[in-house]
Amino acid sequence: MDRDSLEISGLTVRFESLTALDDVSLTAAQHAVTGIIGPNGAGKTTLLNAICGFVRPDKGQILFRGNDLTRVRPDRLAGLGIARTLQSVGLFRGLSVAENVMVGATPLAKAGFWSALAGLPRSDADEARLRMIALEALDRVGAVDLADRMPETLAHGSRKRVALARALAGLPRLLLLDEPASGLPEDELPELGELITSIAQDADVLVIEHRMDLMMSVCDHIFVLDFGVLIAQGSPAQVQADPLVTEAYLGVLHE
Repeated sequence: MDRDSLEISGLTVRFESLTALDDVSLTAAQHAVTGIIGPNGAGKTTLLNAICGFVRPDKGQILFRGNDLTRVRPDRLAGLGIARTLQSVGLFRGLSVAENVMVGATPLAKAGFWSALAGLPRSDADEARLRMIALEALDRVGAVDLADRMPETLAHGSRKRVALARALAGLPRLLLLDEPASGLPEDELPELGELITSIAQDADVLVIEHRMDLMMSVCDHIFVLDFGVLIAQGSPAQVQADPLVTEAYLGVLHE
């Protein structure tokens, strides 16, 4: 494996009396797919929110390729090469699919995306460049034919593809995927798995997901959280064979 991309050490997050993450340490390798799994309430989304600056940790440190993210503001993520998808998709109504994806490429624009959309002077070249980047990202996720559609007219699976294209349009070095398979039918999972694997050729991927069949097929390394505590880690085969993981998911009690 390559050297580490993301290094989290001793991360603790509390919400009043609730400890959402308790002294969690983990690493994610460059150009690999790292998975975070665990039952509901395990702390997976809190971990992503801490990486993105939406949650302030009480203790610990988060480093991305040497940059300290522990107190990072969310608006600085794109400039650091970090992109994230949301479980709720989060596309903008009133903007076409292509325009939604162009938002993700904003860090690459000289004049800025919003000035391009407003038709301000000297923005024509930027708008053309951003649209080209958006179409390339849509093509990568198999949705380029949707470029001129409005998001609200699309099925859920198509909206998920557009959201992923938006994240890819900024050419991230680290891509955070929050439940990418949520709401997708079973027959779409193999194609999604191939896409995630291909993305790791260009970016480091950290993914949280409930669909275990997908995670076991795409992840190079998996960390398991339960009630905010890291209980296991290893290859997919090692994690599947760990009795602590079975207990966490099935609620089996020690006798």
